[in-house]
Amino acid sequence: MKSSLESFNSHTYQAIHAVLLVFLFSFSLKYAAPAAFHGNETDKLALLGLKSQITEDPSRVFASWNESVHFCRWTGIKFGPREERAIGLNLKGLILAGIISGHLGNLSLLNSRHLAENSFHDEIPPQLSRLTSLQYLNLSFNYLTGEIPVNLSHWVNLENLVLDHNTLVGQIPYQVGSLTKLVKLYLKNNNLTGIFPGSIGNLTSLEELYLSYNNLEGELPASSARMAKLKLLGLSVNSLSGEFPPPFYNLSSLELIALSFNNFSGNLRSDLGHYFPNLQKLYLGSCQFIGSIPSSLANASKLLQLDFPENNLTGNIPKGLGNLRNLLWLNVHRNHLGYGKHDDLDFLNSLTNCSSLKMLHLGDNQFVGTLPHSIVNLSSQIQRLLIFRNRIGGSIPREISNLVNLNLLDMSNSNLTGRIPDSIGRLTNLGGLNLVSNLLTGVIPSSTGNLTELVYLYLPRNKLKGNIPSTLGNCNQLLILAISDNHLTGTIPQQLIALSSLTKIYAFYNSLTGPLPGNSLQGTIPNQEDLQDVQSLDLSLNNPSGSIPHFIANLTSLLYLNLSFNNLEGELHLQPCVYQETQKTRKKHVLALKYILTIVFAASFSILALLVVFLRWRRNLKDRPEQEDRSESACFNPNISYEELRIATGGFSSENLIGSGSFGTVYKGTFTSDGMVVAVKVLNLQHQGASKSFTAEYQALRNIRHRNLVKVISACSSSDFKENDFKALVFQFMPKGNLDEWLHPEKEIHEKSSLTILQRMNHNRCGLCTSLSSPSVPNTHDSL
Repeated sequence: MKSSLESFNSHTYQAIHAVLLVFLFSFSLKYAAPAAFHGNETDKLALLGLKSQITEDPSRVFASWNESVHFCRWTGIKFGPREERAIGLNLKGLILAGIISGHLGNLSLLNSRHLAENSFHDEIPPQLSRLTSLQYLNLSFNYLTGEIPVNLSHWVNLENLVLDHNTLVGQIPYQVGSLTKLVKLYLKNNNLTGIFPGSIGNLTSLEELYLSYNNLEGELPASSARMAKLKLLGLSVNSLSGEFPPPFYNLSSLELIALSFNNFSGNLRSDLGHYFPNLQKLYLGSCQFIGSIPSSLANASKLLQLDFPENNLTGNIPKGLGNLRNLLWLNVHRNHLGYGKHDDLDFLNSLTNCSSLKMLHLGDNQFVGTLPHSIVNLSSQIQRLLIFRNRIGGSIPREISNLVNLNLLDMSNSNLTGRIPDSIGRLTNLGGLNLVSNLLTGVIPSSTGNLTELVYLYLPRNKLKGNIPSTLGNCNQLLILAISDNHLTGTIPQQLIALSSLTKIYAFYNSLTGPLPGNSLQGTIPNQEDLQDVQSLDLSLNNPSGSIPHFIANLTSLLYLNLSFNNLEGELHLQPCVYQETQKTRKKHVLALKYILTIVFAASFSILALLVVFLRWRRNLKDRPEQEDRSESACFNPNISYEELRIATGGFSSENLIGSGSFGTVYKGTFTSDGMVVAVKVLNLQHQGASKSFTAEYQALRNIRHRNLVKVISACSSSDFKENDFKALVFQFMPKGNLDEWLHPEKEIHEKSSLTILQRMNHNRCGLCTSLSSPSVPNTHDSL
């Protein structure tokens, strides 16, 4: 009986449970389906709202966004099959232009939004704060303006916020500290201002923080020490200050520290390397750090790049850096490194252990000593080797060819001696070779013709001799050739002139001879294609002869031409400069011309009115006697050159010397053009105050009128053939000497003076009257 009752109750309960399930299922079909449909329709309208704000769609992405296709199949939409809603939007790199629509805030289930690399402008719509499911937001590489929305604190699930490379302004909102799930925060390359917000220290899950290329200032807060998981930190190009941030010493997970181009200062802690066992890249360039490079960096065994340029570091490079077997990059350019001792470069021996080294920049320091032979044992992977502007002597080793991957070799402005080794031609990957301002001798190796990747070759200010190798014509990538200020002879090879890539040639201050080359070494007119891309051609101060070739007229890209101080003759054959206007530019110019003409007419009427007033004022003035000698005024000629003065004075010959003083020397000169005899006062610019004396004396003598002063004819402020400053005053020549010789003659005591007492008094009286009646500003002169 009991068993039958239990069986009945069990079946009854199962039946009731089944009825309830059927009821609930029917209820869900009745009410849940319309709710899903409502959310589905809302997403569709939100997406169409975005489409309506797009002004440019070169990829025709939105062609599929129409009623004929379900929105889940529209381009760039990620559809959640379970929710039947839009959960992702990816329109990256489609060059779209327009405004980001606030309607996107209605995509309530959206967790990923990627609109980077487009041309969206205007502000970030505040309606996006409603996207509480958002985990990934990337709006980088657009033209967004305005401030970062302060209501971003609603994005409680956000893990990645990427807003870099826009034009956002204002401060970083402190509300960003509430995004506690944030892993990546990219705000670099904007115009953000203010201080580093202390609330960022709340982002304990943050691994990547980039705030570079903004205008942030002040010191970093102590709260930043709480970002214990931080791996990548980029703060370069701001105005941050203080010492190397102490909170960073707690961030042992850091792999990248980039603080370059800030106002950080002070010493780097000697134990710096002990705190960052995972550090791979350290950028501290263009700050104000002092002291030495911490030797403890040798313990950061994972280091790949060390970058300390443009600081005030002293001492030497720690030899322990040679233990960094993975080191790729070492840059200490423009510091004060080196002790001024002959062993300054011994650290190079240790760097030979860095078998992966690709860049070594030691330029612009104070290293002294002989270039060690161990430099040829540096990594065969090295691509850039720069040691310029140091006091390094010795010769370039022949085994430099071991560095087969060198792309740039710069040993300029040093004290290197000896020859350029022929083995240099084995560096076939070399794109730039700079040996300017050394003491190199010998010839330019013909093997340089093997450097077919060479883009520029700089050899000025050495003691090179011999001919320019014709093999340089094989360097078909060569843009710039600079060989000036050497002792080179012979002609310029035709093979070199025929290089279509060549844009600049500097060959002045040599002893080159013969005609300018053409199609053959005999100097015939070249093909029009030769040198057609040359922008700068300087062959001054050589000895080429003959006529200036007609091919110069075909150098349509020429911007600079210097053929001075040679034996060339004839015309330049240059074509008149023609400016080509586009239709659009022409319209702009016509519009601008209208504005200009309107302004000119208005100004002309104003000037005419002022002129009438001025003439009426002048009419009321008393007549003043003309004191100025018209013939002397007419003699004034401001366009006398150094060369004219050099010829007029016979090369400033001692035979034409009239006299000398503390500020200069006076020569007699005769202009060949009109036979005018003048006195040329050449200023001694080595004398302190000579330049000021030149300006003051020239202005005074032009304006003052006095019986005792010779009228100035002209002045010359130029440079001589050695490019030294040259300043001279040109006066009328007085054949009877100067007033001093008449007042204080060098004669015997018993001889009679040429000026009587009465004559002297008359001179003084007339000179004084002239000075008192002169309306000009008072002057003091030793001849008055």
